[in-house]
Amino acid sequence: MKRKVDSELLDSDCGTAAEIAAALASIRSVNRWFGGVSTSERLVQRVLDRSALRRLEVLDVGSGSGDVPLAMAKRFERRGVQLHPTLLDRSATHLPRLPDAIVGDALHLPFPPESFDLVTCSLFVHHLEPAPLKRFVGEALRVARIALVINDLVRSRLHLALVMAARPLFRSRMAWRDGIVSIRRAYTEPELRELLMEAGRPVEFSRHYLERLGVIVWK
Repeated sequence: MKRKVDSELLDSDCGTAAEIAAALASIRSVNRWFGGVSTSERLVQRVLDRSALRRLEVLDVGSGSGDVPLAMAKRFERRGVQLHPTLLDRSATHLPRLPDAIVGDALHLPFPPESFDLVTCSLFVHHLEPAPLKRFVGEALRVARIALVINDLVRSRLHLALVMAARPLFRSRMAWRDGIVSIRRAYTEPELRELLMEAGRPVEFSRHYLERLGVIVWK
């Protein structure tokens, strides 16, 4: 299936405040029940296993409502690990009202070098074309001390069919429509591998529940 790039409604805030809130709520449900949180959790656990740290300063880029990093923080706290997330998104209307929620540009991260242990993102990199994606990876590795962790979708006919069939599970038509667009514009593992290898860093790929692709780019 060839990659196809269309605009996502939520990217342009094309909708009423209620529609945007409903779309973000649907994304939270998808992350909670269909592999979003668990994929990021496994990837971060891999970093913890390798680093032996018990506290991580994390910058989450393209956070939206911040559900993935905030859920991870609660899960890791139960294991005695402190995960302190800073949330960054281009839109203030998507972010929760928290002290560590920041409006900013993913391609020009407003932080000095090595400000965080990890930079994470979930359902974000498929929004970027190849040149901006490589720019983001460079910025993420600049501000990270250990790694960049990517949690994203796999582009496949199976994944597209699953989301199309799941229309009754979405509380928001906007989120369902954007989900279809997201799968069509997502990268395959070989495509993403080729782009990330240009950074000249060690890269690990893994597949996860319901067509999720996990990537760790080590600093």
